[in-house]
Amino acid sequence: MAHDILLSGKLIEIIETSRNNALRKVNEELIRMYWLVGEYLSIESMKATFGDKYIDMISKEIQEMFPGIRGFNRRGLYRMKQFYELYRDNAIVSPLLTQLSWSNHLLIMSGCKSDVEREFYMRLCIKENYSKRELERQINSGYYERYMLSKEKLLPEPIKGLKENPFLDSYIIEFLDLPKNFKESDLRKGLIQNMKEFILEVGKDFTFIDEEYRVQVGGEDFRIDLLFFHRGLQCLVAFELKIGKFKPEYVSKMDFYLEALDRQKKKDNENPSVGMILCASKDDEVVEYAMSRTMSPMLVAEYKLQLPDKTVLQKKLQELINMPLLEE
Repeated sequence: MAHDILLSGKLIEIIETSRNNALRKVNEELIRMYWLVGEYLSIESMKATFGDKYIDMISKEIQEMFPGIRGFNRRGLYRMKQFYELYRDNAIVSPLLTQLSWSNHLLIMSGCKSDVEREFYMRLCIKENYSKRELERQINSGYYERYMLSKEKLLPEPIKGLKENPFLDSYIIEFLDLPKNFKESDLRKGLIQNMKEFILEVGKDFTFIDEEYRVQVGGEDFRIDLLFFHRGLQCLVAFELKIGKFKPEYVSKMDFYLEALDRQKKKDNENPSVGMILCASKDDEVVEYAMSRTMSPMLVAEYKLQLPDKTVLQKKLQELINMPLLEE
């Protein structure tokens, strides 16, 4: 009987893999078709006869030839044309195009303002396998701007070797329904109840372990607000939640937790544990002073309970991009 179960499990894996491959191939062909349609329309647009009536006639003919076909109305055809014209000269993103769904392409085209931002979201979609809803949330929350502004900021030494910074300087947790004068316990419970959305915000490489995770030192119990495991870093990540402004004493408390995790819970094949202190606000200079002598891999980030003004984020990012490099 055990052998039959094992065999069935393998067959299910084969079927699921084949189905996923088939769906991927269908999507690739669909994107290629939209690309070719967009190319044709772009070339035709150079002719004087091109116009709204021309597009309407094409749309009508397609509908008659393929009754019930979706996406080939006037708006859809213009989007295909825009899709081709947007990426035709971009050799960097060309290999990425067929790896995204059309709905995600539409979100990126309408929500991004530069080639760099579009490429960023394309790669993020592919890496995290984002659905339309997940991608929409990341774009609306200014994830690109926040990621660029957070890059290499107060990054612990053990993490600096990574190609990408897995942590941000600011997180958006507007999905919580917290009372007006909420406590840290309310914040923790809210995150537990909305763990799927929280994981989407902090990164899909995080696996949730437990809340109020207990470590015992000297016969006394201590509780870590939230404990995760990060697959990319291959280490435990302790989250401490604070409803107010960052205070220097939070660092020594996190130092203590990380030491306890490394001595008692860390496996031999895992890297040293990382700490993340989430505060409602912080002064970067205070954070720098507080962390200047700690040897623990630790970061301090702000959380926002509502989406930031994207115009402000874009302005800050532009200032960062235009900032002159200091001479060594």
